[in-house]
Amino acid sequence: MPTIDITAENFDQTITENDIVLIDFWAEWCGPCKQFAPVYEKASEAHDDITFAKVDTEVEQALAGQAGIQAIPTLMAFRDGVLVFNQAGALPAKSLEQLIEGVKGLNMDEVKAEVAEQKAAHEAGHTEQG
Repeated sequence: MPTIDITAENFDQTITENDIVLIDFWAEWCGPCKQFAPVYEKASEAHDDITFAKVDTEVEQALAGQAGIQAIPTLMAFRDGVLVFNQAGALPAKSLEQLIEGVKGLNMDEVKAEVAEQKAAHEAGHTEQG
């Protein structure tokens, strides 16, 4: 499946309506981004069960800011609407493949339970300080 472009308007919808979404945050002027692009594109053709998306950080500056992008390329992976991977830097093809297999192999019940625990601990910390 070819990569899709994500904007602020369709970001939430894309990550909630697809099981697994990989997002490449990039810019035209970024050399490592251009080196990573064909690796990412090839992986998108090999994994038609995953949504591969790209965000042009020059065009979508507000979205990049909301996502906390500090360096590009940055790759994020979402599964069942949950952010499960977030790392700056271009990945070689083998590492990208390992990431994809790792995301596919996640036990999402465990991940969601962990997220809920972290959220509860975070909220409890705020009430104790309050």
